[in-house]
Amino acid sequence: MSIVLNPISPVAFSVAGFPVRWYAIAYIIAFISGYWILWKIGRSRYAELDLSRKGLDDLLTAVILGVIIGGRLGYVLFYNLSYFLSHPLDVLAVWHGGMSFHGGLIGVLVAAFIFAKSWRRTLQVLDLIALVAPIGFFFGRIANFINIEIMGRPTDSAIGVFFRGVSDVPRHASPLYEAATEGVLLFAIMCCLYWFTNLRKYPGALCGAMAMFYAVFRIICELFRAPDAQIGFLTSWGLTMGQLLSGILFIAGATFFAIALHRAHK
Repeated sequence: MSIVLNPISPVAFSVAGFPVRWYAIAYIIAFISGYWILWKIGRSRYAELDLSRKGLDDLLTAVILGVIIGGRLGYVLFYNLSYFLSHPLDVLAVWHGGMSFHGGLIGVLVAAFIFAKSWRRTLQVLDLIALVAPIGFFFGRIANFINIEIMGRPTDSAIGVFFRGVSDVPRHASPLYEAATEGVLLFAIMCCLYWFTNLRKYPGALCGAMAMFYAVFRIICELFRAPDAQIGFLTSWGLTMGQLLSGILFIAGATFFAIALHRAHK
């Protein structure tokens, strides 16, 4: 027997007739939480990078722009290019959903480099972002579930979810699987690596580790997630676009991690 749920409106509430969507709330909570954690770390004895209040404000602004612009352009280029070539103005309609983690990651890389103005500081900034990024993954996937997006493959198991009037068959709640792994579990892992190891002293190690763990969790969760309808499977044996991009991400993360350790032990 599957879990039967009523659909939840993508609009949380309205202010003066202006709809405030769950997506917006997810991003706001994630950015505020990340800002607060980085501020606390910056004032602690574990800080490897000295950031003033203004510096942290500038970093947050750069990251927000990187996530939104990179995430949207990544979705356009990686997942639905043909549609947006025919409907170019829809590229701006981010409130309808459609953000790519891998595109957002590229946007953050660019934003961090522009903010840091040097390669070593860029790696230190990325390490800090890697620590708090899972918070954004968590709230983003919760918003996906509320919006009934990126739902999983059909299943007859007891944990299948059926939305009244929306679902055709019970499906895996893949956004919740990703929230648990890419969000909660990854955040716990990154906190342990930061507080209980010396990896924070090796610029690039933490962001490399985060990339590898995220890639592994994403590849596993993609086994339960339905492929994007406009793309489908990339191979006859079931490779998805998410798995392909995550495989590339794993290699990049492993490279960052290996170089960081190599430089540390020179």
